[in-house]
Amino acid sequence: MADSRTCDRTPDVEGRRAEPLIVTEDVELLDDLLRLCAAAGCQPVVHHGPPDRKTVWDAAPLVIVGDDAAARCRGMSRRSGVLLVGRDQDDAGVWRRAVEIGADCVLRLPDAESWLVDRIADVVEGVGRQALTVGVLGGRGGAGASTLACALAVSAARGGHRAMLVDGDPLGGGLDVLLGAEREEGLRWPDFAASKGRVAGAALEESLPSPRGLRVLSWDRGDTAVVPPEAMRSVLAAARRRGGVVVVDLPRRVDDATVEALAQVDMGLLVVPGELRAVAAAKRVASMVGMVLDDLRVVARGPYAAGVDEAWIAQVLGLPLAGELPEEPRLRATLDGGTPPGGSASGPLGRFCSAFWERVLAPEAVS
Repeated sequence: MADSRTCDRTPDVEGRRAEPLIVTEDVELLDDLLRLCAAAGCQPVVHHGPPDRKTVWDAAPLVIVGDDAAARCRGMSRRSGVLLVGRDQDDAGVWRRAVEIGADCVLRLPDAESWLVDRIADVVEGVGRQALTVGVLGGRGGAGASTLACALAVSAARGGHRAMLVDGDPLGGGLDVLLGAEREEGLRWPDFAASKGRVAGAALEESLPSPRGLRVLSWDRGDTAVVPPEAMRSVLAAARRRGGVVVVDLPRRVDDATVEALAQVDMGLLVVPGELRAVAAAKRVASMVGMVLDDLRVVARGPYAAGVDEAWIAQVLGLPLAGELPEEPRLRATLDGGTPPGGSASGPLGRFCSAFWERVLAPEAVS
């Protein structure tokens, strides 16, 4: 199996074609490695011995050496991203051979299959900085969380960031409807309900509807209203690997799928209307969410009841204030006219979202 002390080094693959190199004459091992590469979404280059051209060895983003070929690879140049793979769990000499070829680590199949698929897929996708993931949820029903989630995603895309909007609330009516994209071609949550293993980030991104330059994963109009926790984990992990920003519209109830989503959220925004009952309800939501998410912030929304303002709401909830959501009296008319929340950069909601991203995103954080 993989030794975690030495297997976390990833070579710089920027600008290279992501085709791993396999070196082995072991037919059964090769079959296994080809199967794992297929699962990771790639077609490797295969050599039975060290490649004749040194550039093939040096340029490959990942080199997988079968234990049978280790002795023949001793003279190859030292580089990161070399893995020694075999099956014999009791071979005491394997570590010596790994040192001789400069391998990052030793893997034993079938134990390390899942780890190896992930490593190959990381190389294929050119994994870099993960997306900043923002979860939005309401302190009570009708708080405006879905509207804010859509506006944040639309604003991020308008700002030139890679953006994905994920509808994590199966009972919310569908964010594609709010965006006017319910008729756009692309996959919806029911298509991913059976996802358990690794989902390829590029394939996910390319399969989704793309209104206004952002990718949207929402619900169809069918009866499916449950996302298995495994599917939520796999899909969100794939979305985050693509970089940029991911905005997740979350339900107020914390079920297993929501816990999986919260585990991958970097920052949560709790939208709280300025009324006493809403604050009381939000306190219960914050208590449940806070057991999973460390960074939860308040977005206050007026108008406010007597004696209530944004600072008081944040103080009562014991959470930092992310901002005050501005009123937009013409929002309904704007939506009916086909413009999504935040679609106008000059509108109150658009300005709020632009200012939010300017605060939380470093210039180099998003590709």
